[in-house]
Amino acid sequence: MDKKVAIVGAGISGLLACKYTLLKGFRPIVFESTSTIGGVWTKTIETTKLQTPKAFYQFSDFPWPSSVEEDHPNHNQVLEYIESYARHFDLVRHIKFNTKVCGMEFEGPSEDEMQSWSLWGGTGEPFSSGGKWKVIVEEKQSLSTKTYLVDFVILCIGRFSDVPNIPEFPLNKGPEAFHGKVIHSMDYANMDYESAAKFVTGKQITVVGSQKFAIDIAMECSNANGIENPCTLLYRTEHWNIPDYFPWGVSLALLYFNRFSELLVHKPGEGFLLSLLATLLSPLRWMFSKFVETYASKKLGLYKYGMIPKQSFLQDISSCVVAIVPEKFYDRVQQGSIILKKSSASFGFVKEGILVEGDASTLIKTELVILATGFRGEKKLKDIFVSPTFQDYITGPKDAILPLYRQCIHGRIPQLAVIGFSESISNLYTSEMRCRWLAELLAGTFKVPRIKEMEKDVKKWDKYAKQYAGEYYRRSCIGALHIWYNDQLCKDMGWSHKRKKGMFAELFEPYTPMDYVSP
Repeated sequence: MDKKVAIVGAGISGLLACKYTLLKGFRPIVFESTSTIGGVWTKTIETTKLQTPKAFYQFSDFPWPSSVEEDHPNHNQVLEYIESYARHFDLVRHIKFNTKVCGMEFEGPSEDEMQSWSLWGGTGEPFSSGGKWKVIVEEKQSLSTKTYLVDFVILCIGRFSDVPNIPEFPLNKGPEAFHGKVIHSMDYANMDYESAAKFVTGKQITVVGSQKFAIDIAMECSNANGIENPCTLLYRTEHWNIPDYFPWGVSLALLYFNRFSELLVHKPGEGFLLSLLATLLSPLRWMFSKFVETYASKKLGLYKYGMIPKQSFLQDISSCVVAIVPEKFYDRVQQGSIILKKSSASFGFVKEGILVEGDASTLIKTELVILATGFRGEKKLKDIFVSPTFQDYITGPKDAILPLYRQCIHGRIPQLAVIGFSESISNLYTSEMRCRWLAELLAGTFKVPRIKEMEKDVKKWDKYAKQYAGEYYRRSCIGALHIWYNDQLCKDMGWSHKRKKGMFAELFEPYTPMDYVSP
């Protein structure tokens, strides 16, 4: 097929998209703004490890080497594994490094004409509109701008990089009022390890945030400074960060990563019987969640430190905000080298440090503030489009999940897909399934339904996200429903969605990437 496919980003999703479009005979061209492959794994802090057991975080046709014995490899091992995959399938030659996509514009039917379509692209086929995407790139080394015309675009830009989320502060209470230094966690991660260690040594530091990156950075600051200069972790919400994947000796995969566990939750598009079963089994759903919660509370001493979350473990895993606590983190809290400070209201900067409002106006004296406050992934996704109409389409209304059918395509944006933006228990695992689904769609194996039907399906997933993920519904996480989600992709592609041998295995064995090696 002489169709040119532009892939933006050479992280895991971009490499997978490149591999599977090549297999279908397309001509991929991958634009990567940096000089290396690997996405978020190329720039991270020294102590970063894989959060998911490696059995769930591997390519279906390229297992981890036997030399990697750890269940949670460190980031250097993960990056080496990704690089080996790219070399093995000869993907690097299709990548244009140091090439940043500045904007994309669709050249074809007018927006008014596209608005009248009842089928994606006018006919429901990926290349049917007669239009092309104009991809504008900047080549960093030559500082020149170049334009490419392509038949299809796959955005693999991720949501955890490039555009830092900086909180808004009251007037005159922003970083400008502070006499110390304020950086984002992205800046800290971009330092080499020696420079990062030197940067934090001997300083009073406050890390703002409560999720994995914030905890890891606080731990590194504690390693550097001990109790002489304790690190303050300023957070708003407690989350179920767990000590390991074996609560009370039982694998977490048996509780949440098999078909039986998914029978306990209401699913988008489920029939009456499945809905009734999920309702009847709701006490068991509560028990599973409490089983993990009591283990984490006991093992980590969460009650003692006031770190018991208000929400259930099920809500956190359905929001993709569960992480593994660094070893001995709470030992450091007890020793005094890490101080936990909750901010239920807003905070602002003053000359000496951070003023936490709503708590007798507590002053945290500090010299350095590291904002581990996440990224503005939606802004990055939106800003890549030139058309204001497409910008509004891709992010949708703020009170709903991103309006992507199968978490991949927008019914009113032709010849374009998004891979790796919504989350799961293992983003590699899910991205590979999505790329295989997309490659089959591009090859004409199946068609997507009418636009109205796709929009109805998105609303069902929106309802699920709001029911189980609470305030984090915009993350479009499929953490507690990844098998059900994969079933939909398999049915679209004409594959058997039941991959195990025997009813017992089908119900209770965890599903991993290796279950999807072949159709």
